[in-house]
Amino acid sequence: MAGFLGSLSSGPALRYRHPMRRVVLVGYDRAELLDLACPSDVLDAANRLGATPAYDLRLATIDGGPVRCSSGLTVLAQERLDRIRGPLDTLLVAGGLGHEDAAADVRLVTHVRRLAARSRRVASVCTGATVLAAAHLLDGRRATTHWRWAGRLATRYPAVTVDPAPLFVRDGHVYTSAGVTSALDLTLALVEDDHGPSLAREAARHLVTYLQRPGNQAQVSMFLATPPPEHPAVRDLAGHIAAHPAGDLGTPALAARARISERQLTRLFREHLGTSPGRYVRAVRTEAAARLLTSTALPLSAVARRCGFGSAEALRQAFLDHYDASPSAWRQAHHRHERASNGIRPPASTASI
Repeated sequence: MAGFLGSLSSGPALRYRHPMRRVVLVGYDRAELLDLACPSDVLDAANRLGATPAYDLRLATIDGGPVRCSSGLTVLAQERLDRIRGPLDTLLVAGGLGHEDAAADVRLVTHVRRLAARSRRVASVCTGATVLAAAHLLDGRRATTHWRWAGRLATRYPAVTVDPAPLFVRDGHVYTSAGVTSALDLTLALVEDDHGPSLAREAARHLVTYLQRPGNQAQVSMFLATPPPEHPAVRDLAGHIAAHPAGDLGTPALAARARISERQLTRLFREHLGTSPGRYVRAVRTEAAARLLTSTALPLSAVARRCGFGSAEALRQAFLDHYDASPSAWRQAHHRHERASNGIRPPASTASI
């Protein structure tokens, strides 16, 4: 794959004898650099690990000019959109702060629609979904985008069923992903579809990234969905709970750690976290268990023990209460080859605790 990120690439481009999968990544001014780099580096890793056929990724712009990213860096394009001919394996559209201007560019949208008709599959990264929607490629489909822009996408394009929760969604041959680094998860899923789970896992390890978060995992965990508590005692306890889910996290122990009364502890948790200490601890433990279930092969009893649940049954009940799914169903859903969201997903904030 010819690397278009220059000094950001891991080494010289490799040479291949066999036919390659043609992949076009559409860029535009104020695109997000990570939206270009994440797909590029995943496909490059797959190539270096022996993907056959390999990927031939080209960055294309409306006039072949460079992409001036929102970060201030500039990336050189390799192709002009109007000069791309023949069938494509994958058409990718990047996101970024310039996505609405890109969606308003009639020439760019026309080329995206033309190339989509020649592509085996079409995908967008982050707010690139706005460009796909402008090209009517999401009409009647379910899609996602960066959670900050999901409401705007749904309002501007009512023919699209927008789901702000998942990391990525597959609807037929069209894929849409959430914000920024979810491009890693989406592209790893594409590699898995093409070459199987083993190569995708090796690519993830090569990139030292989380082992392929499934598409139906929430964009925002409970720790990111709410801002850090302003109260120093609550902030310290929240960090302690997250770091030690198997520890003694009962209300008396937490109150003793903070050197306050149990009554004051409960009041502070409700004021700053919107829930009781017990419910917060249970939610943290459940999310910790969810991560272990999707990233390890540990039996349920071991997961329960590591996350502070007294038994596998207690873990099962916590999952049913929080995710409306059993731990086994959660694990199976996250290990399916089909990476589309299936309705089982974590709550997006502590408001659902």
